[in-house]
Amino acid sequence: MHRAIVLGIAGMILPATAAAQNAAIDLAVERHAAEIIELRHQIHQNPELGNREFATARLVADYLRELGMEVQTGVAHTGVVGLLRGGLPGPVIAVRADMDALPVTEDTPYAFKSLVRTTYLSQDVGVSHACGHDIHTAVQLGVASVLASMREQIPGTIKFIFQPAEEGPPPGEEGGADLMVREGVLENPRPIAIFGLHTFAEMEVGTVGYTEGPALAAVDHFYITVKGKQSHGAHPDLGVDPIVMASQVVMAFQTIRSRNLSPLEPSVVTVGIVRGGTRFNIIPDEVYLEGTVRTYNPDVRDIVERRMGEILAGITAAAGGTYELDYDRGTPATINDVTLTRQMAPTLERVVGIDNVEILDPTMGGEDFAYFANEIPGFFFRLGMVTPGTTSGGHHTPTFQADDSSIPIGMRAMANLVMDFLEMQAGSSKN
Repeated sequence: MHRAIVLGIAGMILPATAAAQNAAIDLAVERHAAEIIELRHQIHQNPELGNREFATARLVADYLRELGMEVQTGVAHTGVVGLLRGGLPGPVIAVRADMDALPVTEDTPYAFKSLVRTTYLSQDVGVSHACGHDIHTAVQLGVASVLASMREQIPGTIKFIFQPAEEGPPPGEEGGADLMVREGVLENPRPIAIFGLHTFAEMEVGTVGYTEGPALAAVDHFYITVKGKQSHGAHPDLGVDPIVMASQVVMAFQTIRSRNLSPLEPSVVTVGIVRGGTRFNIIPDEVYLEGTVRTYNPDVRDIVERRMGEILAGITAAAGGTYELDYDRGTPATINDVTLTRQMAPTLERVVGIDNVEILDPTMGGEDFAYFANEIPGFFFRLGMVTPGTTSGGHHTPTFQADDSSIPIGMRAMANLVMDFLEMQAGSSKN
């Protein structure tokens, strides 16, 4: 976990400074918005899966070079890092956006909808930005444009991290934020804080939201094979039925949440795949189960994994079968640094209006921004993306729609967060 840092003076920068900064950022956003929206369309029409973001990475790297940044490519396979050095002395901070798409066939009315198809896990699939990562990348390119135009007024250095494989690398590969951190993306120079955003299908354009402290859950992945003995369906007494055992396992897993954990501790145990059998009158020799566990508390994570093993052992032993369990601990919980969150919330209120800032409940969704926020203080917020009077499909669905009009708002919000933070640090160093 990261160590505590001094996060500057309490409260906001001086009103006159804030007003001038707002105006300068607003003008820069207005100047660059059309170009950035067009880049979003280009990224959206050409989506790429995790660790395969080759064209997206080239677009990002070329754009950052045109802004005069120091650019590093090939980080965690296809990641890109741009370094913007301000004209005034100050600390280093980081901003992160994810670039990967999903194996989801798009079904939207967009003129720039994705028609891309590829092979994923030996299946022909459509590919689309069904989680808004095209918005995230575009917003960050926009923020880079805005702040590059103001570089002489920036008291510090900004590290723009464009991350691949947030949705997870392909099976058998490494990738994402975890690999970026292990490859040293937070070093040379090391930021003292990091900011990120994510679109939210349940919020209208013009609103933003955040959660103080625990915001998104740890994401674990389990794989189970329940093994029995094959027999004729008319003679179950001659076999050991893995379908019955697997059914009992699925039901018993639900008692972990209801009977083994405190009712005040959030958790989810979901079996998402049950696969077994080849014919209606044959009891198979094994059944495959796969699913996910979501938690916030590391102790709860330990209990769930232990109880899954105990349940599997008991049920299979009672029936005369066996099992194999592979429990993969994935992305940790995303925890917004409380001090940093409280410090930066007034910026969001100033930019979009206090009535347009929502305090969000923690979600069981996961985000590998956690790997960055475990190393240095992080602040991760949600960006409204649905225009009033319209609807969007949920994240990871074919009908997911994030409106272009959310991009300038994301640019304004993030650019002001970065500048306010750096100004606070500059003010603190003078005291």
